Amino acid sequence: MNDVSVDQAPMTSELSTDQSGGPVTGPRLFNEVLLEVNNVSLSFGGVKALSDISFDIKKGEVRAIIGPNGAGKSSMLNCINGFYHPQEGTITYKGKERRQMRPHEAAKTGIARTFQNIALFRGMSTLDNIMTGRLLKMKSNLFWQALYWGPNLKEENEHREKVEHIIDFLEIQDIRKTPVGRLPYGLQKRVELGRALAMEPELLLLDEPMAGMNVEEKEDMCRFVLDVNDQFGTTIALIEHDMGVVMDISDRVVVLDYGRKLADGTPDEVRSNQDVIDAYLGVSH
Repeated sequence: MNDVSVDQAPMTSELSTDQSGGPVTGPRLFNEVLLEVNNVSLSFGGVKALSDISFDIKKGEVRAIIGPNGAGKSSMLNCINGFYHPQEGTITYKGKERRQMRPHEAAKTGIARTFQNIALFRGMSTLDNIMTGRLLKMKSNLFWQALYWGPNLKEENEHREKVEHIIDFLEIQDIRKTPVGRLPYGLQKRVELGRALAMEPELLLLDEPMAGMNVEEKEDMCRFVLDVNDQFGTTIALIEHDMGVVMDISDRVVVLDYGRKLADGTPDEVRSNQDVIDAYLGVSH
């Protein structure tokens, strides 16, 4: 159960910077609630994946969802973007209560998602994979898209320009034409992030974006996550097991344990919470 430790990775001030590049001297403040989860419960047969979970995600923040394996973290993200529909409770997004929303409807309203297991088109290039994130933004009908002429050609060039900007932002220019199946794991995760960014989301859900990465790859991904939040103004909710990363880049943290909410607060508040120490983080330091 205690699969991570609070001292697993050092706290690094260089990851937490303000817009001028200097270190953050205190917690950032957020007021507007973008998404609210109210008393959500989810069951699969007799298995209770989530039980009476409530928390919110405020516009502009980096919100971490943590907990040991089987705590219900991915199930929670699946409820937020419509893969699962909870039997009890409500999810309110941008002031509107959602009922039975499907993933494509969530995407249209500004929610993008990456997955714990990479879900890319392995035979397609980096550029083409990221272009798929623009599909919901395309307005030309199927006829014009098939002809690749006239209005569709102009529109596709505009979308390609936005994708090229994302490629530059993620520093993957040299692999733009490489089939993603040939790329190392860390770069595939970066391409998947690029595809999600191509949707221009207001809320970006990241399911273990740094799982399986080495230290250098994690540092790069941390930098990109913070830059997405800062430069694009994207609200981010992420699941992550590396406690050094969580405590370093998150504004607030909600802790799940066996499908129940254990704690909710700033990284410092969560790290010093005795229930979290006992149930998840292990020995207090």
